[in-house]
Amino acid sequence: MALRTWPDVWRSWRTGHAPALLVVPLALIVIVCVVDVLSPRDIHLGPLLVAAPALTVAFAGARTTAAVGALAVAAQVLIGVLRGVSGTANVQAQIAALIVVSAVCVTVCVVRGRHERQLHQVRSVAEAAQRVLLQPLPERAGPLQIAGLYIPAEQEAELGGDLYAAARTAHHSTRLLIGDVRGSGLGAISNTALLLGAFRAAAHRQATLPRLAVHLDGAFRWDTSQWRPQKEQDTAEDFATAMLLDIPDHDPVVHLISCGHPPPLILRGNRVIPLVAEASHLPIGFGGAFGTTEYDVQTFPFEVGDLLLLYTDGVIEARDADGRFYPFTERAPQWTADAPGELLRHLQDDLLAHVDARLNDDAAVVAIRRLASAPQPTDLAR
Repeated sequence: MALRTWPDVWRSWRTGHAPALLVVPLALIVIVCVVDVLSPRDIHLGPLLVAAPALTVAFAGARTTAAVGALAVAAQVLIGVLRGVSGTANVQAQIAALIVVSAVCVTVCVVRGRHERQLHQVRSVAEAAQRVLLQPLPERAGPLQIAGLYIPAEQEAELGGDLYAAARTAHHSTRLLIGDVRGSGLGAISNTALLLGAFRAAAHRQATLPRLAVHLDGAFRWDTSQWRPQKEQDTAEDFATAMLLDIPDHDPVVHLISCGHPPPLILRGNRVIPLVAEASHLPIGFGGAFGTTEYDVQTFPFEVGDLLLLYTDGVIEARDADGRFYPFTERAPQWTADAPGELLRHLQDDLLAHVDARLNDDAAVVAIRRLASAPQPTDLAR
């Protein structure tokens, strides 16, 4: 289920998206013109007309700014004519200054428009990469209702180091991965793509959950270190915290392996039940390097009607202006009765309000509700 992200909301208020604001400079021109004409001869408000194109440049394009500038110049000429001072040096200087300021404002609009077109092209590529790498989760998988939410730390970013994925197995279960790759920028995105690719290639097979964890760790370590000199192998810092889950269709439980990742939460009525694994293994990328080849699977009840929340530390470590962490376990139960997608919409709004729309780290959440029946037990219902 696609949720509207904060960057989409923010972009709707950017330059060129608020045509109603055009009333402000137009009203300013009319008011200055009328008041100046009716004022005593020693009072001149004409210089205030320069504010009209200066305001317009903040929310409109070059053509609109040029039109407002032309109206301001015409208003200045009209004031001079009506007051009988159009030939004076003072009025002519004001007209010339207004023309210069309007031209500068139009130039600013042209340059800004060029940069925005370039940014739009870059964003198009980034959005395409996001659709390929962080594919939308299925809305239904057997008896499970699923929704995913990803919020980048930077408003203009589309993808960072947080990730999630789901896969359907032939033995009637759904496997999920949620993780957080260390670092940011292109390096984190590359490792995110690596981990997602390894999961999608192997998660649907009949291999056990521990064997899947071994596969992910080995694939991650091999790819991130194959070109690194031998002397640097021990100092590698490429790793990812992760949570691997397997949810059978016909057994009300969830099996999971924790690799240094925050524990999932079960919302059961008004109760919040953390699924804290007895054994928390090393992050993906460290396991094989430190001799870890066996992973312990923990099993927890996951009953019909329960809501399972998977999340990254960008959610629980989000701070407000006073340094207070986001109270995730306190807020989430408010929306237990909602569908997973609706819960994530509430959560997104609440989280961004808590941090005043400024996250310090990427945040990802997956919500899963177990329903009473599985309409198509062998397929992912989209």
